[in-house]
Amino acid sequence: MTSPYKLDDDSVVVVIGTGAGGGTLANELAQKGIDVVALEAGGRHLPDDYINDEWASFGQLAWTDMRATSGSWRVAKDFANLPAWIVKAVGGSTTHWAGASLRIEEHEFRAKTVYGEIDGASLMDWPLTLKELEPYYDKAEDKLGVTRTHGIPGLPGNNNFKIMKAGADKLGYKTCHTGNMAINSQPRHNRASCQQLGFCFQGCKMGAKWSTAYTEIPLGEATGHLEVREHAHVLKIEHDDAGNVSGVLYADKDGNQQLQKARAVCVAGNSIESPRLLLNSASSLFPDGLANSSGQVGKNYMRHMTGSVYAVFDQPVNMYRGTTMAGIIQDEARHDPSRGFAGGYEMETLSLGVPFMAAFLNPGAWGREFTAAMDMYENMAGMWLVGEDMPQESNAVTLSDSKDQHGMAVANVHFDDHPNDIAMRKHAYQQGAAVYDAVGATQTYPTPPYPSTHNLGTNRMSASASDGVVNSFGQSHDIKNLFISDGSQFTTGAAENPTLTIVTLAIRQAEYIAQQMTEKAI
Repeated sequence: MTSPYKLDDDSVVVVIGTGAGGGTLANELAQKGIDVVALEAGGRHLPDDYINDEWASFGQLAWTDMRATSGSWRVAKDFANLPAWIVKAVGGSTTHWAGASLRIEEHEFRAKTVYGEIDGASLMDWPLTLKELEPYYDKAEDKLGVTRTHGIPGLPGNNNFKIMKAGADKLGYKTCHTGNMAINSQPRHNRASCQQLGFCFQGCKMGAKWSTAYTEIPLGEATGHLEVREHAHVLKIEHDDAGNVSGVLYADKDGNQQLQKARAVCVAGNSIESPRLLLNSASSLFPDGLANSSGQVGKNYMRHMTGSVYAVFDQPVNMYRGTTMAGIIQDEARHDPSRGFAGGYEMETLSLGVPFMAAFLNPGAWGREFTAAMDMYENMAGMWLVGEDMPQESNAVTLSDSKDQHGMAVANVHFDDHPNDIAMRKHAYQQGAAVYDAVGATQTYPTPPYPSTHNLGTNRMSASASDGVVNSFGQSHDIKNLFISDGSQFTTGAAENPTLTIVTLAIRQAEYIAQQMTEKAI
């Protein structure tokens, strides 16, 4: 661990957040000899600390700071103060994620061109192509140890997968396997292989699943160029008279305010906290918040089209045994408007333990139907449906009138499904049920979306400064030494789980920042 940097050291790069984007970026910069101070709102939990109990783990890891919700999405009714199920700890949501690591497809980078005008959607092409990202995707897959890349074998299939595969085969689906997972199927990078514990969402006690908490962060610290400050809750980004960011104000673990000076600031606080921070950093020079000349900060919030299907069989399945999400059907991820919607979706195996199943099967439900379903838990198989939702300017993260424990305005997350999202979910529910019906399900249960784990948009990339917040390197159009380094920079959502792309963009961004610093551009 490096000795701490001084608060008045304005040569450091400050990275806010240590998840997939921030944790990767901090390490990549440190490996290049760049001094980094990473500010993390939570504490540090490592594999020995993780708890194989759903509610206890949620209490240990989840970001439960007050938030507000609005809009017609069911989450606003079921979980009004918890629009997102993300982590407040070193490693961010790479502690909680399932490990699914899929590349965004070529057509999804060009959604506006390929899908055309869609009423009510603020579609835009990314200022990037798949071809440009391919070498960085390759580096990210190697870093994460993604199965079925770099000669790494796939994970074995559990019962939940075997049922999915049998149903997929019956329906004629062609692409069904145990996924491209950032979970070791064999020992790699001094980390054990998956032991099929089944608590992937609660932190991997074996360290088989990639998480910045025990991969990128320790590697960065070992260089002597990275200091991670835990329990450092960022309040505001400050700037100088010329409009360049100059430091970050945060509350330390005792609630005292500290100001860390900076040469550059990289914001990786998730698609809710990142725009909230930019908006809370408004000043006389930037009355609408930082990086917001376009008025797009906080706009176009995306959470993916999601839902789940669970099915009951006449024999025990024990879906909870084995890797949670090592199973995927990709055939529906294509763009095929004949289905009645633009874009596509993935079907991925999913299991919840009894406590979470009771909470999420049909939130608030009780009575005979609910208890009958829970009684059949051992005989259940399950899948998660995840697809491209349409960006809408009205879906937005804004500042509410409520204040948090530090006196800062709390984020309000507003979301309404687009008609395209509704049509896609209906199709996905039907196909998910069909997979299980094909192999003898006695009952299927479509379940509503959970609090968001894939939070995207809100600081989106754009070719033109008037259309978005950052350029293709995540660099603010307005402020050259301010960067966005998380999923909030996504121009559109695509169907795939976003973590691999967030890591890919961070690797590319680190290269760019290092070059800009060498050229004295920042």
